[in-house]
Amino acid sequence: MEIKNSIALVTGSNRGLGKSLVAALANAGCKKIYAAARQTYSIELPDTEVEIFPLKLDVTKQETLKEAAEIASDIQIIFNNAGVLEFGEILETPEQNLRNIFETNFFGKLSVAKNFASVLEANGGGTIVNTLTLLSLASMPGFAAYNASKAAAWSMSLSLRASLKPKNIQVVNAFPGAIDTDMLSGLEINKTSPDHVAQEILHAVQNNQEDVFPDLMSKQVYEAWCQDHKAVEKNFASM
Repeated sequence: MEIKNSIALVTGSNRGLGKSLVAALANAGCKKIYAAARQTYSIELPDTEVEIFPLKLDVTKQETLKEAAEIASDIQIIFNNAGVLEFGEILETPEQNLRNIFETNFFGKLSVAKNFASVLEANGGGTIVNTLTLLSLASMPGFAAYNASKAAAWSMSLSLRASLKPKNIQVVNAFPGAIDTDMLSGLEINKTSPDHVAQEILHAVQNNQEDVFPDLMSKQVYEAWCQDHKAVEKNFASM
């Protein structure tokens, strides 16, 4: 799908990858961008001549989803990016914390798709880009709830892809590795800049790729996973 002159919506646009996606879309010649976040005052708009509209949207609140779908009724691309992270092993994570993470990372993404699918269809079709993670493929025990929510979101995205194809809506899944954002600020590992990841995701959209591994870490791990997924599972389990 062509980015130039398109109209896009980015959830979770107030920081990290979402903020970089807004800037990348503006640089790519997007006609209009809806920059969505739970609180619009937290959104820092890039210096650009592109029309950018701060949009109040909490993916866990149906009332804000419905209002956003009415306001952003002209969109063609959705970057379903909003997400949360919590550290902890699976037996140590309180059930309510697990439910909270699923509420955003799984049900939130599904709710965005449900509320905006009819908008995209009415506009002749379009694209939904779901930000997943390399950890959708294999679990690191210290990110147990996050892993599970993103793995479930991957499965849901495959169902969405099949259901939305007849409506001329493409579903793109992005599987980044560690990104240098506030979310991972305390972790001493190799990280990729969110600007680079955003550029790679846009490149995938423009080239009609269904799955994108937008950094060196994700590319290397995916290649290894394709060759021997059990070896990757065991390696990640030891981290």
